[in-house]
Amino acid sequence: MKRMIVKIDEELCNGCGKCVTPCAEGAIVMVDGKAKVVKDELCDGAGFCLGVCPTGALTLEEREAKPFDHALAEKEQEKRGRQIINETCSICSNTEDDAPLIPIRTKGESKWICVRCLPTLIHG
Repeated sequence: MKRMIVKIDEELCNGCGKCVTPCAEGAIVMVDGKAKVVKDELCDGAGFCLGVCPTGALTLEEREAKPFDHALAEKEQEKRGRQIINETCSICSNTEDDAPLIPIRTKGESKWICVRCLPTLIHG
């Protein structure tokens, strides 16, 4: 089936691994120092990993891929355990304990923005 799925440009990937934790389903892992989508059926195409990549190596593309497998993703989540991302809002320094954080890319940079500051980012 054709669907949206994460694509990782190996040339742009610097191997930092920041995209691994936001991928709650476990589709992205580090292999030989580079991020890889190891199982298409684990990628839900939500793109939470995109905004954390400092080099812009991750994009979404529409292509032929196995359907997303909810049951397999749940098994991966159980196996990996709860993942914590220690990030703060780049505007106000809130943590995820203060307000939900959203990964974004703006002006060529990856940032985290809390939902309280999102209107400021959008409207200036």
